[in-house]
Amino acid sequence: MSVQATPARLTVRVPATSANLGVGFDVLGLALQLQAAYTFERAERLTITGCDERYQGANNMVWAAYLAACDELGLQPWPLHIHEDNTIPSSGGLGSSSTCVVAGIAAAQALHGLKVNRQLTLDLATRIEGHPDNVAPAVMGGLVSSYVEDGHTVTTRWVVAPNLRFVCMAPPYQVLTVDARKALPAMVPMSSVSWQVGRCLAMVSAMASGVGTEIAACCHDRIHEPYRAPLIPDFERLRACTLEAGASTFLISGSGATMLAICDNDQSARQVRETVSALMPELWVRTMRSSEHGVSVTFDN
Repeated sequence: MSVQATPARLTVRVPATSANLGVGFDVLGLALQLQAAYTFERAERLTITGCDERYQGANNMVWAAYLAACDELGLQPWPLHIHEDNTIPSSGGLGSSSTCVVAGIAAAQALHGLKVNRQLTLDLATRIEGHPDNVAPAVMGGLVSSYVEDGHTVTTRWVVAPNLRFVCMAPPYQVLTVDARKALPAMVPMSSVSWQVGRCLAMVSAMASGVGTEIAACCHDRIHEPYRAPLIPDFERLRACTLEAGASTFLISGSGATMLAICDNDQSARQVRETVSALMPELWVRTMRSSEHGVSVTFDN
């Protein structure tokens, strides 16, 4: 690895992500414009600010990822002041934990004078998270397909069509990933596998072309959403109202509870957002574009 000047303070920015995109279960992930920012500064003792008091100690995911990266790279960790500026909803489904992991790994490299190696960052983040579908787009940006081979995360990246808009809806409750995993069947029919593979490939093409009718035609999952949707009390009524308002498709983002409507123009996205906000004012609702930029590091001095 190349060595550069050792900074005293830096900021790591990581995009929010949406995994699965319906038919891409545990394979596809998308980086979104919403970013979490983490500032790192050498300090006399570990100090963490900007997050819930429960996570202001050694159990903090950013700190734990920093330590794991130092261990992986043979670096001596330093006490740090870490400040978190993370507005990604905690209800789950937009990769908030992945931003913590990726930020800690990137900071370990940059703080110790190393150029951030995206492949190393991705491999270590995948080992920490247990799967690559969120961390891959967080590191690489764009639409990413990923799998793990011999301990390395292999990715293929596409640029998302610029006309697509993603209306994200986070309810005021959570779906725990462990519960979402438990809801899945132990086995699926062979017919569902072929159904899924064909539509997953079509979804990648449709996301790159930005044709809403193509997205609508292929985005019908059989492997996880039918089993996870009952865990989200508002899924069916939000699905109905967003499709009626002009969305091309409606998905569970990751394992939930955040949901995602994909629209192929600004007008449809505006109509979906207004309809959803009127129906459920308590929802966190944002319209975003995809982000072609993954993790980035800015040196503050």
